[in-house]
Amino acid sequence: MASYSAQVNTIHKKFNNAMKKAKTKQALNKAYSIHKKDHESLVKKHLAEELRDIKKAKAKLG
Repeated sequence: MASYSAQVNTIHKKFNNAMKKAKTKQALNKAYSIHKKDHESLVKKHLAEELRDIKKAKAKLG
């Protein structure tokens, strides 16, 4: 799996390309909506991974 920052960069590249190609307000709104959804999904996964790491560390401590 790619690193978090690499995934964020990929999401932003897709968003920037969609913004450049957009010719209507609706297309801009759609690009933003997709971008927001991608970000929310990525953050959710990232935080879940960090929580698993914390639980493992706590288990090792006692």
